[in-house]
Formats: sequence, structure tokens, C-alpha cells
Amino acid sequence: MKISEIISVLEEMAPLAYAEDFDNVGLLVGNSEDEATGVLVCHDALENVIDEAITKKCNLVVCFHPILFSGLKKITGKNYVERSIIKAIKNNIAIYAVHTALDNHQKGVNKIFCDALGLIKCKILIPKQNYIKKLVTYTIAENAEKVRNALFDAGAGKIGNYEDCSFNSKGIGTYMGNELSNPQLGERFEFVEGEEIKIEVTYEKHLENKILKALFKSHVYEEVAYEIYDLQNQHQNIGLGMIGELETPMNETDFLVLVKDKMQCGGIRHSDFIGKKIQKVAVLGGSGSFAIKNAINAGADVFLTADLKYHQFYEAENKMLLADIGHFESERYTKNYIVDFLRKKILNFAIILSEENTNPVKYL
Repeated sequence: MKISEIISVLEEMAPLAYAEDFDNVGLLVGNSEDEATGVLVCHDALENVIDEAITKKCNLVVCFHPILFSGLKKITGKNYVERSIIKAIKNNIAIYAVHTALDNHQKGVNKIFCDALGLIKCKILIPKQNYIKKLVTYTIAENAEKVRNALFDAGAGKIGNYEDCSFNSKGIGTYMGNELSNPQLGERFEFVEGEEIKIEVTYEKHLENKILKALFKSHVYEEVAYEIYDLQNQHQNIGLGMIGELETPMNETDFLVLVKDKMQCGGIRHSDFIGKKIQKVAVLGGSGSFAIKNAINAGADVFLTADLKYHQFYEAENKMLLADIGHFESERYTKNYIVDFLRKKILNFAIILSEENTNPVKYL
């Protein structure tokens, strides 16, 4: 099995197009055409993890955080990033990162977070903007069903919890082909006027090439007329953070004790208790201070995230409890999810969970 085949599975789990613009995801080091010997899944691709990959004969390291985040002008081994990269290259080990591609996935980092706390009725906290596009095309009635089904099979027509969504209307189409044309209906230089079906479907922008291929393959016309529009609609199933509910409300202290136990936190920093029962819980794995107002506006009783600064605790404004449970802790089960996903998709192949603890924060 080539590394590229494993990458295809990883992109099924976390499409790279889901990632934030600032991020650096995908294959960071190595050749995708190399034969894979094994996959080691980790949180951070540090030197000790590369050593583990060497020992366990894995030439693909799949990490959550990208070891290469900003550009490098020199690779001399002067810091932990450069040393990891040098060791990986020397030992022909590829490194692939998922990061915000999995953060933004409906079943990704924040759903894993919610599941660990037993939350129900979960939905995206900050739906992704500018990700939905619309295709409009025209064909004869006899071809409409074939075109629609091809577009659906390619991933178009999914809206929230519904699939195979489209809008169809009848109209009159006209055309006249020149000397180089080969019209399906009519002859060259003949003005043709006939009834057509207008088909409209929405799709996620990363599927565009696949959907256009399906359109051209299924359409009967020599020249396929189509239009593409960018939509302002939010994508309710892609985005950062998540909000859900506890089945039974809890007081603030008991809830934080539960969080500390379930997420194995060394400690939790939090804002003032406000004497409110906790039921509606917002979460955002990793650095989530930018989403404090989103959590308040969503009616959360508590917002769990990481990397909060001193003054940001004031932003809770006594409207909700705000808690910093630790960056690593908020994402701790992500690598387990990746391993489980790969093992279900790739059978009889070495998919190994790293045993290295790469959390740089320690607690007394």
C-alpha cells in the first residue's frame, strides 16, 4: 500500500478543504508514492515520536498538530521543529497533519470532546462561512434524472440532515450550432427551440471538480451549459466548536469535577461561579478564546476550552462559567479517534497509537 492510499482515507476522515486558511495541513514531509510500512498516530510529531516510528517500523506519522506551522528559511537543527524534520527525512519517514481539518468536522475534535462528557443534542458552535456553492445546469427531460443522480452520487444535494436535494423547473432553451458543432438535437445551422429542465443543487466547495466531472459524464449535450454561484449560507455541519447538553443538570463544582475526571486534567482554571445549574455546554478543543462571545450568544451555561489569558476570564460577564481545561487535555482523545477510523478503513495493516506523551505542560 502506498502512502497516497492512506492519505486518501485520511482526507475522507478530515477533508483538507475543511481546514482554516492559517493552518498547515496535509503531507508535510515525505513522498506520497513511497510504499507504506506502517502508520504511527500521535498528537505532536516530536523527535521522540519519530524515534518511536523508527523503532516500530512505521514510515508514516499522522499527527494532529502540524510540526511545520510557519515557514522555515533554514533547517539546521537549532530547535525542536528542525530536529524533528531532519530526523524524519534522514529515516525516510513521512509526516501528515490533520489539525483544523478535523477541528471543523462534524464528527471531529469537538464531537469527541462532547462524547467524552456524555453530551447530547450536539451541534456546531460556529458554522463555517463561504463554504457552500450552487450549481445550475440545463438539459432535456429524458436526461434530467441521470444528471441529478450523478450529481447526488458525487456529493451534491446535501443540506443538513437531508440528501438528494435539488430544485427543478421547466423552461424553453434555444441554440444554433456552427460548422464545427455536433448537436444532440437538430442539425448544424438550425435554430433549435425546445423544452428543458433547469436543475439546481448545492455542494461543498471541495467537491467541485468531482461534481463537474459527474455533470459532464452524465450530460447528453456536446456543450454543457452550467453556472456556479458562491453562497453566503452558513454550513451547519462544518465549523469550529460545538454545543450540547447534559442529560441531567449539575451544579458548577460537580460539573468541573466531572470534566477533570473525564478529560484527565491536571488542573482547571475558571471564572467566578455564578450559582447557575450547568446543562448547556459549549466546547472548543485547543485555543478557543475567540469563541467566548459565540458561546454566550448560544446560551451556554459553561464554555470549556484552553489557553485563556487573564483578562479573557472577565469576558464571561457573569453570563456563563468559563473554564480553561488545558490545550492537550481538550484534544486528548483525538489520536484515538484517528486510529479507530484508520483501522476500520484499512484492514490487516499496522496502524499504531503512539505511546509518547507530548503534552509540554506539567502540573504539581
